[in-house]
Amino acid sequence: MSNPKITDSLNFPSDLRVTQSLFGVGIVALIASGIGYFLQEQQFFFSYLLSFAFFSSIALGSLFFIILQHLTRSEWSVVLRRIPEAISSNIWIWGLFMIPILLGAHSLFTWTSAEKLAEDPILQHKSYYLNIPFYVIRQFVYFGIWGFLGYFLYKNSVKMDETGNYGLKTYMRRTCGPGAFFFAITIAFAAFDWLMSLDYHWYSTIFGVYYFAMSFQGLFAVLILIVMFLWKKGLLRNTIKKAHVFDLGIQLFGFTIFYAYIAFAQFLLIYYGNLPEETSWFLERLTGGYQYLAYFYLFGRFVIPFVVLLGKEAKSNYKIVTSIAILILVSHLVELYWIVMPALNAHGFHLSWMTITSFLGLGGIFFGLFFHRFKKHKMVPINDPLLAKSLNK
Repeated sequence: MSNPKITDSLNFPSDLRVTQSLFGVGIVALIASGIGYFLQEQQFFFSYLLSFAFFSSIALGSLFFIILQHLTRSEWSVVLRRIPEAISSNIWIWGLFMIPILLGAHSLFTWTSAEKLAEDPILQHKSYYLNIPFYVIRQFVYFGIWGFLGYFLYKNSVKMDETGNYGLKTYMRRTCGPGAFFFAITIAFAAFDWLMSLDYHWYSTIFGVYYFAMSFQGLFAVLILIVMFLWKKGLLRNTIKKAHVFDLGIQLFGFTIFYAYIAFAQFLLIYYGNLPEETSWFLERLTGGYQYLAYFYLFGRFVIPFVVLLGKEAKSNYKIVTSIAILILVSHLVELYWIVMPALNAHGFHLSWMTITSFLGLGGIFFGLFFHRFKKHKMVPINDPLLAKSLNK
């Protein structure tokens, strides 16, 4: 097997001002959302939480992707790995955007109410876990672990670019073993804290895996769109090849099935159990107009992607893969809306302009941070020992 050489420039163009544009959009949209805070405080916090959970899922999906690639000594993904590395390296910064949620906990979570605690035996039983001091501590633990892993893996990958020290590859892989364990625990409990505790009466032991499945499926959609953006700008066209996009399509298809399995497993267990304290959560989300959102994301992130990507040819068609990636991300946002907003508007579906501004604001900052990090170093890990095999795809 030959050892192909990279013919693309691996430096992000300094004249491509995408970072400044994204930060500009993000700041303006967040200012607009901030004005909304003074108009409808509770709506502001729910809209903010929705967007935070969406972009956090992409960051966490990126982190797990890197962990998985190191643990499996994956070859195909090496040329793509700097993208999720750059995303997850910013988790320690992204954690700062958890602060508004902590400040708005009394608007978001009914379990913070002293009156509820005094009169509700179920909340009294759960108060050892659901209390503000412990909640805040948990968030520091989550983002401390994620931030360390994300920055550690990025820093050593970049260091290997500069030094050519292959021992760093082993060092990262050994860290990823316990890292995967702590990641699994923390993402599950984060899902409980951010989303499931909006209704403290309801519980699902599979909810953490459900959020992870959504996150990982969404991550592959984001990777496809970023690759398409880079290609459109004439970047990495001969480095990230058609075969790599095909592999991304395979992964997207595979984790579409995984997501559907987990989501259906959660629904089926609660459906045939038919316990009022469990079914009430789904009942709120299948009435008042929310049922149409459920139909949309059912088709948008499972039925249509499954049918379209089932054939080999579709995974090789850039337009089809890009369209499916966009559909999945829109469905991902709709599903999170379906999870979050009934806790605020139980009477029925209502779309607020703050949901849009919060999404644009946090999205601009999130991807602004990504491109700011991505352009600092080579866009591909040039001294990874498996790079040549990845280029031979």
